Amino acid sequence: MRIPKKANRYCPTCRKHTEHKLSLASSGHARSSLKKGSKQRARLRGRARGMGNLGKYSRPAVGQWKRKVKNVKKTNILYTCAICKKAHTQRKGKRAGRVQIGKKEEIKQ
Repeated sequence: MRIPKKANRYCPTCRKHTEHKLSLASSGHARSSLKKGSKQRARLRGRARGMGNLGKYSRPAVGQWKRKVKNVKKTNILYTCAICKKAHTQRKGKRAGRVQIGKKEEIKQ
């Protein structure tokens, strides 16, 4: 999926349509403070919540036929206003295998 380098979009800070620079927001990285068996890490994965015995937050063994892998991720585009320099992300991402910013000729160089 190719997207342009600049686009006219609504800026919530300026409260009007201005030119925005597009970039891909990085996903960051897992922090080293979250240990493998920590409750905070389990909470991030949706475990250790609610009532009842959760069996140390484990899930049953899954057979090989059941395993699935999503080979595409949703886009996370960051829009930076040219006037106020404030950045905001897109509201809803689209699934794409690869995201390239700029025209085809610019990418080759």
